[in-house]
Amino acid sequence: MTGDMRPEDFGAVYERFQASVSRYDCGRFCSPLNGGQPVCCDTAHAIPVVDKPEFQYLKARTDLWHKYKPTDANSRKIVAELHKGCMAIECKGARFCERDNRTLACRAFPFYPYFTRAGELVGLATYWTFADRCWLMSNMQVVEKKFIREFIAAYEYVFERDPEELTAMKKHSVNHRRQSTRLNKPIFLIGRQGGFLKVMPKTAEIRPAAVTELAKYGPYKSPRAYAKAVKDYGGEMPKQSPFVD
Repeated sequence: MTGDMRPEDFGAVYERFQASVSRYDCGRFCSPLNGGQPVCCDTAHAIPVVDKPEFQYLKARTDLWHKYKPTDANSRKIVAELHKGCMAIECKGARFCERDNRTLACRAFPFYPYFTRAGELVGLATYWTFADRCWLMSNMQVVEKKFIREFIAAYEYVFERDPEELTAMKKHSVNHRRQSTRLNKPIFLIGRQGGFLKVMPKTAEIRPAAVTELAKYGPYKSPRAYAKAVKDYGGEMPKQSPFVD
């Protein structure tokens, strides 16, 4: 985000976007495969990037967040390529989470607002690079309608004030379509009114999708695959099964 958002505007964003993504604690399902730490709360996998005014807003509220220091060549590259109006930050970890002081990126993960070629915000797409690690990306049927409504409301508020963020998300949607075409696989969306959609590769035509069509990835493809992955990693199976309705 690099436009006209002021620190206090993020208070309005957070007020609009408080809903939990689902009734499940999805971190309990991925953490046995990541040293007990949820993937989305681990900068080895996901580095939170915020607008500098958002960091100013958070620093005035809490000591939860600090500037992220790269630890390897890949993270140094990520930080070096950030727009001058953005910065990478890091929290104290999942055990110390303050839900009211989560960033917009934390609240939205693993989703981003998907725009059609015509520039219409039609729903929620996922950051595809996390598909092999994020349980939620294999279980989009658990996402709550309240989360969808608040996600859309928060981002529309941002887009009204920050044209560059709007452009960035449209570009991300373009890149996702290119990825879809390369793999010849559809992009699955959660529609902004609920329900599921699929963006067809090559044509980008949007069609309705059934819950049974939604993709499953990596260790979340089957109970057997998950049990094997946890065993191979040396993790502990969660008490609740990650395979839900």
